[in-house]
Amino acid sequence: MIVDVSAAEGEVIWRPDPDSASQTQTERFAAFVRESGVALAEGYQALWEWSVETPDAFWAALVEFAGVQLGGEPGPVRNGEPMPETRWFPGRTLNFARHLLDGRSGTALIAVAEDGVTAEVTFDELRGQVGALAAQLRALGVAPGDRVVAVLPNVPAAVVALLATAAIGAVWSVCSPEFGPGAMVSRFQQLEPKVLIAAPGYRLAGSDRDRRSEISEVIDELPTIEQVIWVTGHAPGVPAPGTHVPAIAWDEVVHRPKDPVYLDVDFSHPLWVLFSSGTTGIPKGIVHGHGGALLEELQLLLFGGDVREGDRYLGVASTSWVVWNTLASAIGVGAVAVLVDGNPTFPSVDRVWEVTAQTHAAVIGVGAGFIHACAKTDSVPGRDHDLSALREIQVTGSPLSADGFRWVYRNVGDVWLVSMSGGTDIVGCFVGGAPTDPVRVGYIQAPALGVKVEAWDENGRPAAGKGELVVTEPMPSMPLYFWGDDDGARYRSSYFETYPGVWRHGDFIEISDKGIQVLGRSDSTLNRNGIRLGSADIYSVVEALPEIAEALVVGAEIGAEGYYMPLFVKLTEGTAEEAARSAVAAAIRKNLSARYLPDDLIVMRAIPHTRTGKKLEVPVKRLIQGASLADVVDPGAVDDPALLEEYAAAVQLRGGEPARR
Repeated sequence: MIVDVSAAEGEVIWRPDPDSASQTQTERFAAFVRESGVALAEGYQALWEWSVETPDAFWAALVEFAGVQLGGEPGPVRNGEPMPETRWFPGRTLNFARHLLDGRSGTALIAVAEDGVTAEVTFDELRGQVGALAAQLRALGVAPGDRVVAVLPNVPAAVVALLATAAIGAVWSVCSPEFGPGAMVSRFQQLEPKVLIAAPGYRLAGSDRDRRSEISEVIDELPTIEQVIWVTGHAPGVPAPGTHVPAIAWDEVVHRPKDPVYLDVDFSHPLWVLFSSGTTGIPKGIVHGHGGALLEELQLLLFGGDVREGDRYLGVASTSWVVWNTLASAIGVGAVAVLVDGNPTFPSVDRVWEVTAQTHAAVIGVGAGFIHACAKTDSVPGRDHDLSALREIQVTGSPLSADGFRWVYRNVGDVWLVSMSGGTDIVGCFVGGAPTDPVRVGYIQAPALGVKVEAWDENGRPAAGKGELVVTEPMPSMPLYFWGDDDGARYRSSYFETYPGVWRHGDFIEISDKGIQVLGRSDSTLNRNGIRLGSADIYSVVEALPEIAEALVVGAEIGAEGYYMPLFVKLTEGTAEEAARSAVAAAIRKNLSARYLPDDLIVMRAIPHTRTGKKLEVPVKRLIQGASLADVVDPGAVDDPALLEEYAAAVQLRGGEPARR
């Protein structure tokens, strides 16, 4: 490998060792495809072009390469219908849980508690618990298509519960325990679940958090619940509460192992319901099928992430973040999933690197915000910890700044840095890693295999530069439907209204010969004097300043012609406001343009996020435009509800103009 820590934005900062290219999953797959008779040129670009020009052949080859066992009679790969009516492998059957569990041995999971206590779960133990819980669910009358919901932290019980639900053909959905009761109810009430699996408390930042009253409130709002299964022990000071619904202890259910019995279901049988962030209105219940979710997870892990058999894969994610689904699925490629409970950055961001060393992780997945937070410290993980097993760092959640790239190579070392972007919508990534290609500062390497991603202008033509992220060919993991959206109207309007027959994701993207940059949500794109700029462009400049801990920028149309662009900032400790103003103005003038100087710089105590860490740009924009706080956000879906009240006060309209501070 070659590392150049002084590389400027757009320049190559890392090149893979050519001698190790044959060991990558993409090269193994390319050789597999050539052996089938395909005349495939060398390199990732050629493999991607083949995958999107002959998608049926690509996805069928992935099924065979990954060892996915399909039942039913062989037939066409697709039903021949355009998006969104496309259905994959019609008439074929499988079970998501069977692929992850059957025929595997050794360690499946490593669970790391916040206090450092580590436990390993073997495949034999995992299968025994999955079989026992699946039998309990069947005994309770849970049938294929019935819903099982959970409120659980990132612990082995969550993986067991997902797989047991999948094994019997029921439908799974989960919330992490820090969600407010209203946010949980707004999700689960739609599903009318039969069973709730819940932790009455969880451990966070050194303290047991008691959630008994909140869970009881949720149970009261879910009249279809017939049984509660209490998962205790992760917050030792919080026992299971009494409830009017029949309840049983987790340990009582799984203490006697049983072999799983898997139900073969249709390729498009619903597997899980993932919910949109739900900052306003009823959260969208995004339904994925057993086959589509499995193929996307395998594609992402094998090709976009080059995860290999025996790798220890540490994902820093709550159960409510789609990244957790990928973490749990890692066992399906023979990797070991490393689950970190509690606050992974307690007592400091160095904790993640400590756990990486402790568990000998080969691959870690983190949010871009974590890397940016590390860059604000004097942390040098490559010096302070034994990271000799670490081969790869995956980063997603938001765009990684150029300084974030350089920080990794200066302070962690010779690793493959994979910047990715995707969504809950497809339970995977549109763009991400290419293990045989160089990494350029500030750029995502390539489109994912099987994903025909393009940038389009407002007229539905390929954009010369920045444009809307679109996908012009179907993917198996596109949603089957939205829960409760019986006529499909909400689904079609979410993705297919702008460009009929073409998936519009809602991201602002630029594709060039250097790679790909995702520039923020297109509904929060800055547009001053007709020139569009992604919020990520502002963040990459402003958040690199030592004076700024984090920032949020919005551009709000006010009336027929007005436009107001404030920049909200959280200052680093000890920074004076005037010093921050001067630094921000100088940085934007130098690195972007004076036309993108904010109308106001507003100092706040923090930046608001969803529970899964995404900045609340659109809700703040709507507040500026005069909407009430109750109309723009569900308090239970954000990380600090009181903070949003402070923002509402800061942007309150006065005489038709935003408040100035």
